[in-house]
Amino acid sequence: MNESRLRLRQALDCGRPLVAPFVYDGLTASLARTAGFEAVYMTGFGTAAARGYPDLGLLTMSEMVDNVRVVARASRLPVICDADTGYGNPINVWRTVQEYEDAGAAALHLEDQVWPKRCGFMAGKQVVPLETMVPKIRAACDARRDPNLVIIARTDALAPHGWTEAQRRARAYRAAGADVIFVDGIVTLDDLHQYSETLGDLPLLYNGQLLTIPELMKLRFSLIIHISTLFTGYVWLRDAYAELKRTGTIADAPGFEILPEITDTLGASEILDRAEKYKE
Repeated sequence: MNESRLRLRQALDCGRPLVAPFVYDGLTASLARTAGFEAVYMTGFGTAAARGYPDLGLLTMSEMVDNVRVVARASRLPVICDADTGYGNPINVWRTVQEYEDAGAAALHLEDQVWPKRCGFMAGKQVVPLETMVPKIRAACDARRDPNLVIIARTDALAPHGWTEAQRRARAYRAAGADVIFVDGIVTLDDLHQYSETLGDLPLLYNGQLLTIPELMKLRFSLIIHISTLFTGYVWLRDAYAELKRTGTIADAPGFEILPEITDTLGASEILDRAEKYKE
């Protein structure tokens, strides 16, 4: 039994919303854990960015699965994962689900975009027909071996087709067996409240930062993935590199005194203790 999947499933079953910050590598996953979060979200945008690519469907399933394994090991928390479109038809989805499961995912979401997909907040998204997506959701649910693995169905239909079509797809995906529904591309407060109110009878995931976490907790969301960590990290690093190039230093930058904290966050103490145990 996978304990992290059980913890996530129990949280969902008891109706307690979970907040999962965006992470994309072992360091960000470790920082989220030490900050006290109960779950993390392995972002496809961030996973691609860490490899020097935009989120335009350029990463393969195996590259994403490799990162699931890294994030699950480093975070030791339930990992909610981006699985893009499932990388093909229902048979491909079947393999994708089992590869993500073997890598330690607690949940994964599949989206109904045309491949190659693009970030949910980018213009020009297209979606496949509803009749193409429903069998992929059914295949995903059938493929899992651990019943606690959470299958999340994401629709990107809001931007190209509007709320009527997004709601139609959300309910169809839930009927096909999805545990949680995810309407992506929520960019206004009106859309956010419509999402919560019109689909609030379903388990919902929200991706964004339009309200604070306490405010979002009052709405009808089961999972909240928070993108601000990704944006903030990018801005801080961008500005630090620019300042170093421009001035020759980074004002107020920490010195080597921060090194023990970094190594401890990454588990150095535990590893060194283990080494002591096996000294000859």
